[in-house]
Amino acid sequence: MGQGLWRVARNQQLQQEYGEHWDAGPGLDGDPQDLGMEMGANPGQHCQGADIYQLLRARRGKEQQGFIDLEMLPPELSITILSYLNATDLCLASCVWQDLGHDEYLWQGLCKSTWGHCSIYNRRLPYGFSYRRLYMMLDEGSLTFNANHQEGISYFMSKGILVDHPKELAKFIFCTRTLNWKMLRVYLDERRDVLDELVTLHNFSNQFLPNALRDFFRHIHAPEERGEYLETLITKFSHRFCACNPVLVRDVGLSPDAVYVLCYSLILLSIDLTSPHVKNKMSKREFIRNTRHAAQNISEDFVGHLYDNIYLIGHVAA
Repeated sequence: MGQGLWRVARNQQLQQEYGEHWDAGPGLDGDPQDLGMEMGANPGQHCQGADIYQLLRARRGKEQQGFIDLEMLPPELSITILSYLNATDLCLASCVWQDLGHDEYLWQGLCKSTWGHCSIYNRRLPYGFSYRRLYMMLDEGSLTFNANHQEGISYFMSKGILVDHPKELAKFIFCTRTLNWKMLRVYLDERRDVLDELVTLHNFSNQFLPNALRDFFRHIHAPEERGEYLETLITKFSHRFCACNPVLVRDVGLSPDAVYVLCYSLILLSIDLTSPHVKNKMSKREFIRNTRHAAQNISEDFVGHLYDNIYLIGHVAA
């Protein structure tokens, strides 16, 4: 909240400083519009600038310190300033500027920027619907999910925020960062239908394999230990990657099975190069030899580029 208002206060200070020059400027009679015309400014811009300048000068006579009152500014400018605030600061701002702080446009923006997709967004909203109240329910549901994933999903459905459809649930998960990744991993392990829809939301077109794998694990966190769930994730990723890159499949000779092998090689190489417990790091020559032994159709140059990517950028599942 302070940052957005501080910019306005800083502009106020600059206007005051220039105002003194306008008052003392030779041949301008203290008129900021004349100065703007002399500098070649757009006439429509000085009118607006002069209005804001007059507001700031009027306030300077009342108070020499502190922020300006947002209610003195044009509504569009006040809303723009408050749009930079998060939910906590906006609630504090509503204690001072009640009408502005409760503006539905601001709370709708907060809802959709934090939870990009909800089933309720696509329904006709009833009269008196409040995005501020919806934000509070979304926040409450996310906290509940992070404590117990089953209760969290049940809360969203009981409030009409989500419908129990795999695609809707997958879109909700894909478009938010408020859900705890450990609880999310448990939930996706139980709801494989939601996991399938979540995988299809990824677009790996024209992405290099290690970068695509990083993007995948950024949304669907890898388990800490190797097991059936990790194998399922890599299998689904391999098929999706090939479906998104038909030209690469044709030119390089990739297949879902080959991508599956390369993904495991990349994970093992990531651990080898980044772990402080591994003293003898795998060389590029060793990686190429071991990988091509398992995936013979892949060229040596392609495998070498995979090694370079991990060496320069880091772990694919960090």
